[in-house]
Amino acid sequence: MNIATEKADTRTGIKRNNKKFWKVFFNQKVLYMMSLPFVAWVFVFNYLPLWGWTMAFQNFRPAKSFIEQEWVGLDHFIALLSDERFYMAFRNTLAMSTLGLLVGFTIPILFAVFLNEVRHSFFKRTVQTITYLPHFVSWVVVAGIVSKMLSIDGGIINDLLLRIGIIDQPFQFMAKETWFWGIVTVSDLWKEMGWNAIIFLAAIAGLDPQLYEAAKVDGASRMRQIWHITLPGIRPTILVVLILNIGHLINIGFEKQFLLGNSLVNDYAEVLELYALNYGIGLGRFSYGTAIGIFNSVISIFLLLLANGIFKRYSNQSVM
Repeated sequence: MNIATEKADTRTGIKRNNKKFWKVFFNQKVLYMMSLPFVAWVFVFNYLPLWGWTMAFQNFRPAKSFIEQEWVGLDHFIALLSDERFYMAFRNTLAMSTLGLLVGFTIPILFAVFLNEVRHSFFKRTVQTITYLPHFVSWVVVAGIVSKMLSIDGGIINDLLLRIGIIDQPFQFMAKETWFWGIVTVSDLWKEMGWNAIIFLAAIAGLDPQLYEAAKVDGASRMRQIWHITLPGIRPTILVVLILNIGHLINIGFEKQFLLGNSLVNDYAEVLELYALNYGIGLGRFSYGTAIGIFNSVISIFLLLLANGIFKRYSNQSVM
């Protein structure tokens, strides 16, 4: 086959794909029109603000127009990478996000699997409702509950430990730096476990019941059914959710740390977004704060692509 024939076949294939696309488009034009508001929302709130990234390369002053700004190149990034406080915040972010991934990802899966094994429907619905209700509670309220439970003055945890004789005097949980990461992780688990389990419960509900019937006929126990049917059946969902969670490993927010932290544990509570708030926006250094945001975004994209590439190579599961 000569080159001219190959080019003709390529053009023919492109035309066929275009005709197929427009055919599908006209058949599903209502669905495309319904999606337009969401596409516009994503563009306005996710892509249009990227123009603000130019602030990181300027000595930004709000009173000046865009063309009047002083361009400083990578000066803010150099200052960022030269600040010891930045590396401490980066350490805290990685530590708390990794703990959150290990605990907040695996336990909802186990919770969903074992909740699925509950045969009493009323008890099952009650437990599920109780566990996902904290998701709708503000972190302001959650932080107040956690602080009160762990306080030395009437805190239920200290009272319990005193009564069973584990400690002789109230323990100051919120004043221990090395305990802060664990407190944040457990608090976040309590708040989000039920909500995060919903997607896995939905994946389990989509499994073929005949697989379980066949396993019962073969004499498989319930644990064997979980191991050989349930977990392999929801494996694609687990991998996709894991890839997305790895992509958000750096962007963990700052609400938990800001509300639960105090001056005694600040060296372990300050994460990157809180660092950007305190040393960027809080001090009027808008360009510096933008540089921190760009750093977070670049690391997040790198982690997402890395995790997606690894899982796609070894398990043929990906989000792209």
